[in-house]
Amino acid sequence: MHGTAGAPVKVLIADDHPVVRQGLKQMLSADPEVNVVGEARDGDEAFELAHQLDWDVAVLDYSMPGRGGVELLSDVKHDYPDRAVLILSIYPEDPHGLRALKAGAAGYITKESAGDELTAAVKKVATGGRYVSSTLAEKLASRLTPEQERPPHERLSDREYRVMWLLASGKTLHQIAEEMRLSPSTVSTSRGRILKKLGLNTNVDLVHYAMKHRLIE
Repeated sequence: MHGTAGAPVKVLIADDHPVVRQGLKQMLSADPEVNVVGEARDGDEAFELAHQLDWDVAVLDYSMPGRGGVELLSDVKHDYPDRAVLILSIYPEDPHGLRALKAGAAGYITKESAGDELTAAVKKVATGGRYVSSTLAEKLASRLTPEQERPPHERLSDREYRVMWLLASGKTLHQIAEEMRLSPSTVSTSRGRILKKLGLNTNVDLVHYAMKHRLIE
């Protein structure tokens, strides 16, 4: 167990918006039992800092440029399986929260509720606990269904899921390539695989699918 009794919980935060980072830092630093040891501006920097600093809990923004969301979470958890990672997101808990928890996150918090919950969540996961809202806990329980009953999008890889979500949100292949720091051809290949897995033909079908399954607002 990381974070010895009595010592403050060492937190690494990562968010690509300076104002948000500052807000998170102030929020956490207001508690004497929490110490922010590092701040990252994007997913790649967060991954580097995770290897350079001594930390107990990483608070990672779900949608940063470069390595983001579940991909970053999986990479950090692979290298530091014993440390807790909290995902902070502007997106609703379902379906993103489910993917994050499946990938090993100790908790998922929407930015709306961060002001009330973040410090408590950090302390809880630092001691090995899990932090989920009651709505997400209910959804998790209802998802413990056999594989064949699940919707097709739950079978997408993490990268495919992110591409699918960005396409459904109206982003172009070039915008997605830029945001994920991939080549347009890689994104295009992913798009083809996504449509095939979901049994769809066009981007318009994809938008309808995403709305039907409430993946986008």
